[in-house]
Amino acid sequence: MTRRELDAAGITGAGLRAAYRYCRELNARHGRTYFLATRMLAPAQRPAVHALYGFARRLDDLVDEPEPGATPDSIAATLHTVEEGFLAELAAGTSEDPLRAAVIDTATRYAIPEAYFRAFFASMRMDLTVTGYPTRAALDEYVHGSAEVIGLQVLPVLGTVVPREEAAPRAAALGKAFQLTNFLRDVAEDLERGRIYLPADELAAVGVDRDRLAWCARTRRLDPRVRRALAEQVAATRRVYAEARPGIALLHPASRPCVRTAYVLYGGILDRIEALGYNVFAGRARVPRYRRLAAAGDALVRARWARRRHPAVT
Repeated sequence: MTRRELDAAGITGAGLRAAYRYCRELNARHGRTYFLATRMLAPAQRPAVHALYGFARRLDDLVDEPEPGATPDSIAATLHTVEEGFLAELAAGTSEDPLRAAVIDTATRYAIPEAYFRAFFASMRMDLTVTGYPTRAALDEYVHGSAEVIGLQVLPVLGTVVPREEAAPRAAALGKAFQLTNFLRDVAEDLERGRIYLPADELAAVGVDRDRLAWCARTRRLDPRVRRALAEQVAATRRVYAEARPGIALLHPASRPCVRTAYVLYGGILDRIEALGYNVFAGRARVPRYRRLAAAGDALVRARWARRRHPAVT
């Protein structure tokens, strides 16, 4: 992490600065698109975002990329140990682990509630035993902990022009919209892990079940009923984006270009899914590189202009 970012964030002490540098390197290595998006934020904001990303990434990898020979029970035991240790360290305000030290410092600086971290752990535990969601309400429970709380954690870092609680529902909706987009793009990949993150009752209403989705994944072809089901899920996800959109104007002006760009690019994945005729089994839906570069370039210009006019993020 650059000295400029650490100094701007008021992070002092060699150990803590090293902890944040570790998180920045982790983000740059494993979350390239996310890392580039942080460049649109003010230098003072970037360390906290890197820390929150790094922590979520570590827990996600613990569940989705376990050590050889690990079982659901052993992973659950490890996750429990990590959770108990982290919550104790959070209460104490310090940790020997560099990643946790950085995220605890971030949580303290920005008064991020412990409940958000507990909710994230709860959703990670669900991934160990839950392979499908019977209803939208059941899926929403998972998404709250896996995505909505991420938006809520980042909100105080971004800053708002209204009381935080007024912007919170919009921030949660944006995290949810991004997660639902991932679910649609990654149907085939999730099936390989034995999971389906689409409401079973909504799929069943148009004649789709796990076996039919598995056939599509196996053949890389699209059944007409699956196409209809995915079109309905895309439409439902667009409604969540519409719910989240007004929240961008509630953010500090210097943070809006970054979030607006993420909004546009993630929404663009839905456009690509539609353009592919909803066949998410034939290949990964990606926003074309030229569109990503154009959006990022425009956002960087807007972000620099906004930071000059509105330098303080509180």
